[in-house]
Amino acid sequence: MAASKPFVSDIKNIRKRAREHIERGAVTDGYKADRETVIRILNEALATEIVCVLRYKYHHYMASGINAQSVAAEFLEHANEEQGHADRIAERITQLGGAPNLSPEGLLTRSHSDYVEGDDLVDMIKENLVAERIAIDSYREIVAYLGNADTTTRRIMEEILAVEEEHAEDMSTLLEELGKKGEPAKPSRA
Repeated sequence: MAASKPFVSDIKNIRKRAREHIERGAVTDGYKADRETVIRILNEALATEIVCVLRYKYHHYMASGINAQSVAAEFLEHANEEQGHADRIAERITQLGGAPNLSPEGLLTRSHSDYVEGDDLVDMIKENLVAERIAIDSYREIVAYLGNADTTTRRIMEEILAVEEEHAEDMSTLLEELGKKGEPAKPSRA
């Protein structure tokens, strides 16, 4: 049986440090990340989520074709989940003493994903899948960057990453199912 490692903490020192710099809120001396960089990265993730909300909403309203109703419902569900991600990220930015950048000015420049409308249902699904794959890779990089320096932000981004992976799988499944149903794609550009 392995000996357990004792937990030893200097509670007096923790109490003393908690009274210092209380204007920093949740950011204590134990916070090891570069706060300004984390806020910048989170604002990029926030822009990415907002662009995804807008794209999914557009696709929800513009979906047409024999299978459009069920696919549009999936787009709306994803839009709402992306909005929840944006809210969580904005909340974390404020906890870190930053300001969430919600300005439409430069939104696409800050976003990691693009805003592509697509010409038909298949294009819409593909564009959402591409955007989810971009979010997956960029959020993995954010998680790796944060490491143990900001475990709270890392955990938030890991949770969002898991949902983005589910979204990508949903879009991939929709593409596969539409192919089996013979959903017509637009004519090839020869």
